[in-house]
Formats: sequence, C-alpha cells, structure tokens
Amino acid sequence: MDGFPKFFRKVPMIVTYDPLAEFLGTFDDGIIKIMYVQIVKSAGHSCPTVAGAFAISYHALKALYGEELPVRGEIKVEFRDDLEDGVIGVIANVISNITGATDKSGFKGIGGKFVRHSLMSFNAPIKSMVRFTRIDTGKSVDVDYDSSIAPANPKQKELTPKMLQGKAMHEEKKLFGELWQERVKKILIDKFDEAVSVKEV
Repeated sequence: MDGFPKFFRKVPMIVTYDPLAEFLGTFDDGIIKIMYVQIVKSAGHSCPTVAGAFAISYHALKALYGEELPVRGEIKVEFRDDLEDGVIGVIANVISNITGATDKSGFKGIGGKFVRHSLMSFNAPIKSMVRFTRIDTGKSVDVDYDSSIAPANPKQKELTPKMLQGKAMHEEKKLFGELWQERVKKILIDKFDEAVSVKEV
C-alpha cells in the first residue's frame, strides 16, 4: 500500500541536472528525478494549486530546454503577482523545489558558484502568471495555468461546509477526499497538456 492515490505515480516525472548536487555527491551525475508524490510530501497535501505548480514547471522546462536536461539553479522565475496574493506563495514554493530558484532566502553559493538566491521575484512587469528564463541563453517563456479546466464535482461543494464544521460522517470524509483527488487527477492526467499554456517571449 502506497498510502496515496495510485494516479500520483502516473504523473509525468520532471528530470533535472543539478550541478550543486553533482558537486556535493548528492545524486549520481547530479541527475534529480522529481515525482509528483515527492512534491506532495513537501507541500503536505495534493490540491489543484500544487498540481498546477507542478504542471507549470513541467511544461515551462520542456519549452525552455526541449530534449536537454533543465539545469536546476540556473533558471530565473518571475511572478506577475505579489507573494502574498492568493495562492502565489504555494505555487512559488513548489516551483522553487523543482527549479532551485529562490528569493533572497536562498543558498548563497560556494566560492561564487551554485548561487540560488535572488532567482525568484514577484510583482514583475509581465502579463502572464509566471515567466521562466534560462540564465545561460536568456530564453524566456511565459506561462499561465487555468484550474477551471477541471471543475470540482458538485457533491464536493456540497460536502465542504460539513467538512469545515466537523460534522461530516466517516463515509462523507472519505468521499470528499476521493472527489478532491479526482479533480487533481483530471489536471495532472486527463487535462495535463491543456491546463497550462506556454508562450515563448
């Protein structure tokens, strides 16, 4: 028993090369394979926002690098909105875990190399939700995410008040969770290529 929905393992994996990981002997050849379930463990939950952040990262890196391995720690990420707006902070945390990009709180580097701080910023003058830029080539892509492509099941909405008030029965709690993850599955499996739009700048 995995202890989590089976579809987690079917979500496309993100594979990156991290020169810092190679330098420190953390992963063989610095290759990091990132699965959705690992991001879920870091976030502590699976929801349309976490799923969206994973999908955003996957498609942005694919557009930036093609068949090359994305280089973790050498990608700049800019958000149109403020860190404290809506779910931007949650999305930023997921993207940070995947790309290595952080704001001023990030790694300061070793001997001037492997610097990770100041690669993520907010309130950027862009029209898209988020922009990813390769530091080595300067190539950028603008990315938007639309969770409405996978609307919530009406029954889930009905159960939400009872869940929040602590009045839901055991069967209702189980159903609520199943319906919640059913929506996530639609985003990451059924509508994976449609939920995110990518445009080269």
